[in-house]
Amino acid sequence: MNLKQSLKRLLGSAYLNSFGRARLSEAGVVLMLHRVLADSAAASLPHRAPLCVGQSQFEQLLQWLRRHFHCVPLQQLLEFPGADRPRLALTFDDGWRDNAELAYPLLERYEVPASIFLSTDFIGSHQGFWWEAIGETLWQQADSPGAKPLREQLQALDLAPPEALLRRGVDPARSRALGAYLQRLKTLAPQTLQTLADSCPATAAPHALDWAQVQRLERSGLVRFGPHGASHGILTGLDGSALRADLQRSHQALQEHCQAPLGVYCYPNGDHSPQVRAAVAELGYRFALGTQPGLIEAEGNSLLALPRIDVSQANAARPGLLAWRLLQGARA
Repeated sequence: MNLKQSLKRLLGSAYLNSFGRARLSEAGVVLMLHRVLADSAAASLPHRAPLCVGQSQFEQLLQWLRRHFHCVPLQQLLEFPGADRPRLALTFDDGWRDNAELAYPLLERYEVPASIFLSTDFIGSHQGFWWEAIGETLWQQADSPGAKPLREQLQALDLAPPEALLRRGVDPARSRALGAYLQRLKTLAPQTLQTLADSCPATAAPHALDWAQVQRLERSGLVRFGPHGASHGILTGLDGSALRADLQRSHQALQEHCQAPLGVYCYPNGDHSPQVRAAVAELGYRFALGTQPGLIEAEGNSLLALPRIDVSQANAARPGLLAWRLLQGARA
């Protein structure tokens, strides 16, 4: 850990253990996670670390959260942000299968409730989310015959991967280059991204939860589910009819498959606009989550643009860094 991280960790811990407790008791914290991986080394690679947490670091995070916060269900926190003790709600985006297989057993062990937001078109899919499908194809088998259709399509889009990505090897520099390359792809149209993902070799097991897993987790009473868009496309890039169709499709899927779906929408990629918020409100949602950092205030937040604090591998491994993120969120 470098000097800058050490300083942030020190300041964050000091904040949480002093005047920060009073500030956090007046508000609430919503944490944003995505995936929990069994292999901590794999989770630590630069192209994965912002969205992945190793299972051992996730357990360490839960232990730390229970010491410092009262962990409550998301909807309860949004309805009543303030309390005598700092309160926190845990959320997972996308609906990864490892949410059930690796994260849930630890949530159950430590009795921490969580909310999972599903990209409903992908439930049970073997192709899964474009970021993972494209990223892992380039990371693990970029030079293989199976990856040739992906390479050809990227070439046709004038987005041929850099040569450094086509060489195999667990190299942090290569991983950073892959992360930067995937960021470039985010500007492509949702259908283009899905076409690229569909050209990737199919995985042996689905990336996403299936509905049977969703229903089993919901029956536990510890996990609730809400919509994260249907196609996982950037909603601000859709016109009025396509926007409403995407929102309606994800809303309807939750209504059909869940006993008590959350009254909370979670924007894919965090992107929203007045038009998106109005369309979400038309479906009856009182609350919606973005990705801007901040705290849940009793007053002052837009209920359809609520902030969260993201959790990466780095700040799960060193929760003092997460406390630093809370300090920054309190200042937002």
